[in-house]
Amino acid sequence: MSKRYAVILAAGQGTRMKSKLYKVLHPVCNKPMVQHVVDQIFKLHIEEIVTVIGHGAEMVQSQLGSQSQYALQDKQLGTAHAVMQAKEMLDGKEGTTIVVCGDTPLIKAETMEALFKHHDSQAAKATILTASIQNPTGYGRVVRNDNGLVEKIVEHKDATQSEREINEINTGTYCFDNRTLFEALKNVSNDNVQGEYYLPDVIEILKKQGQIVTAYQTEEFEETLGVNDRVALAEAERIMRNRINEFHMRNGVTIIDPANTYIGADVEIGQDTVLLPGTVVKGKTVIGSECLIGPQTEIEDCRIGDGTVIRQSAAYKSAIGSQVNIGPFAHIRPESEIHDEVKIGNFVEIKKAVFGKASKASHLSYIGDAEIGSDVNIGCGSITVNYDGKNKYLTKIEDGVFIGCNSNLVAPVTIGKGAYVAAGSTITNNVPGEALSIARARQVNKENYVQNLNLKK
Repeated sequence: MSKRYAVILAAGQGTRMKSKLYKVLHPVCNKPMVQHVVDQIFKLHIEEIVTVIGHGAEMVQSQLGSQSQYALQDKQLGTAHAVMQAKEMLDGKEGTTIVVCGDTPLIKAETMEALFKHHDSQAAKATILTASIQNPTGYGRVVRNDNGLVEKIVEHKDATQSEREINEINTGTYCFDNRTLFEALKNVSNDNVQGEYYLPDVIEILKKQGQIVTAYQTEEFEETLGVNDRVALAEAERIMRNRINEFHMRNGVTIIDPANTYIGADVEIGQDTVLLPGTVVKGKTVIGSECLIGPQTEIEDCRIGDGTVIRQSAAYKSAIGSQVNIGPFAHIRPESEIHDEVKIGNFVEIKKAVFGKASKASHLSYIGDAEIGSDVNIGCGSITVNYDGKNKYLTKIEDGVFIGCNSNLVAPVTIGKGAYVAAGSTITNNVPGEALSIARARQVNKENYVQNLNLKK
């Protein structure tokens, strides 16, 4: 197999998006469009990837990092001009180059692999990825000769009536013999109404040279969708979401209402897990088997064990064990570590805290910057007071501790193994193991006091 290279065209400003955000960075299923393209290309054993950037160059480089080399197109003078910017990295190298647009987030690695293989099998100098659609109005038509080879690409406005009846269209993705591509680019002219250099002109140049130009037709037109405005962005989101949901359902995940379930492209979910309506799962989240997630639950960048239930809650950048029960209306903030069999109940907020096995915070609590041991019970309304206005401090609660309702644990403080904290206490000093700590004012009852208030006069 010859060496493979990739050029990603990502320099367009995307004015029709009407956005301050660079077009190819608009997300589809919570991942920037250009990242979708790069992730698929990475599956193809590509030698070098060159991303052609322009507007918002720094943001694209920040997103892709070392996954790609970069070529800058200062002025957007057409697709051929964009590819020319990769000359310094690729000119003269033996191999095959795929050119793909950074605003085509639905394109699949399998389709690009098939394009490469078709190109090689035909000993072609160029191969066009095409698709067949019922209404090709506005698209460039691919005209083939009697041998099935490409004769030309003709734009809709320039096509004859018979050419307009052709349903096979140019998708804007190509394979080229790398050396041939950069030689042909030298001869592309900008003698047109727009004054730009167009990549399809390379096809015409190669045909005049008597070179073989072929086409490979994908079965799914949808995956070639280019996103140029918010309407197309929403359509790409719908298609991608359906694709992702179908993948998980075919792998043993139950999704009760796929139209109202939103799963990111990199999410992993185990068999027999059930997702209820309104569930949003994003980032690098991994969910185990036999879990119940939702309804109305958001999870991002979490690792979740088997048999865990999370209802009407939010969890971010945390590790959650097996047989855990969270919610409803709980909030798991970043850097939390929740071990097996823990219960985090309604209106409980956890932040940067470790919960040992089988510990519970069942209602109305805030536990932040804390290390909670195993078999700890934290009563309703209890708080780790972790912030003094400048710094945050750690609360340690050792194994088997019972924290009574409405207790304040003022950090830094340690509650020893097996200790009890009486309800309503404000704990400012360490509590020894097995001790009962009471830190509240002594109750005083003043009999008949209400009669002296004269409330009814």
